[in-house]
Order: sequence, then C-alpha cells, then structure tokens
Amino acid sequence: MNTTGRARSHGLRHRVILAAGPGRWRRTILALLVVLIGYAAADLFWPLHRDLSRFDPIATGTLETKIWRSYYDRQHVALFLELAQTLRTQYHFPWLRSYVGAYYGASAAFTFKEGKERRDYEKALPALQTYFSLIRNTGNRDFDVSRTTSLELEWWIVHRQRERYPPGALGSACAEAAASLYRVPAVSTLEHGQLRAQAMLLRDAREEAGSVTDADWATIESLLHRSYLSLGHAVSSTNAVAGAR
Repeated sequence: MNTTGRARSHGLRHRVILAAGPGRWRRTILALLVVLIGYAAADLFWPLHRDLSRFDPIATGTLETKIWRSYYDRQHVALFLELAQTLRTQYHFPWLRSYVGAYYGASAAFTFKEGKERRDYEKALPALQTYFSLIRNTGNRDFDVSRTTSLELEWWIVHRQRERYPPGALGSACAEAAASLYRVPAVSTLEHGQLRAQAMLLRDAREEAGSVTDADWATIESLLHRSYLSLGHAVSSTNAVAGAR
C-alpha cells in the first residue's frame, strides 16, 4: 500500500473511532442511569421484611429526645434529619426511603403543630398515613396502617388537649399506638406509654414554669430510655411466645 493509501486508511479508522466514541459513552451513561433508577425504585418501593423489634432502646430514646427538642424549637431541617436517622438505624429503612419517610413524618408533625382544633389536627392524617405505609412496607409487622395512623394522631391530640382528659389517658393512648404498630397486646406496652407520657408532661410543666433546661432534657431523655427499654422487652417477649407456638 502506498503512502496515500495508508493515509486514507488511517483517516477512515480515525473517523470510525470518533463516530463510535460518542455512541459508547451514550450507552454507558444510559446503562448507569438504568442501574441508578432501578436502585432508587428498589430502595423506595421494594417490600422488605426488616425486624421492627430489633431497635436499640437507648439510641431510640436519645433520638426521640432530639426530635422533641427540634419540634418545640421549630427546627424543621433538624427534625427531618433526626427522623431520617431514626428510620435508618432503628426501623432499618434503606437510605433513600428514610428521607422520604422523614419528609412525611415531619410534614405531619408540623401540620399538626399549627392546628387549633381536631379538624385542623386531622389535616396531618394523609402525611401520617404515608409515613406508616412506608414503615409497613419496610418492616415485618403486618399492622393495620389506617388504625395505627389514627391511634398515633389520637395520642397527639390527647397530649395537646390533655386538660380535657382524665389522668393516665395520655399514657394509655401512647400504649395503644405502640401496640397497634408492633401487633402486641396494649397491656404489654402500657409501661412504655406511661413513661413516655411522663416525659412529655415533665417537658410541658417545665415549659409552663418558664423554660426547659438542659437538666430537664436529661431527665426526659432518661425517661425515654426507660420507656423504650420497656417496649423492647414487651416486643421481644411477644416474639419469644410466638416462636414457641
């Protein structure tokens, strides 16, 4: 082959490589997008069977204390991030799903916070139901989403309107909500509910007296630790009984 022929051949190969290069990149990018979309879809929507009874009571109590502080201080972003962390570490949510769940949970909480009466509070129900639907789709407890959502909102209302209810009503309402979520008898979650209510009422009393100090929050956190230790025992005891049958 003469020099002219070799030059033409080289130029042709160069044009073929240039033409093929963008195509390969497009196919590679498309493949990556398909993988990412598939991962996101699985993360968000794939039904999982994570064990909801496997949570760290101390970590859960500490996270809930932080969430309460953010709620009362109207720190929307902080509450969102703390709730996402709770869903990932204690409810075993995948990464993306934890943020979606936190969005709906935080939205429900702050919608409720702005309410003045029951019909206002009930505006939180759609977001709260989506929140519990995500927990149902992630966990291994086949709970009634609508009932659990209603019971969760109910204890929020009992707490907000506590002067209208008899002593002990808040603890019982918290116990009913937990029992519905974990599908255990409410009597087994009563101590959990009572301790959680005690923590709430302590915060309320300190707020009404002037301010909630760091020492008060430390006491509240300790009560929540005890509350979730009790819940963990109730749930694990129920699992043990079910496994023996």
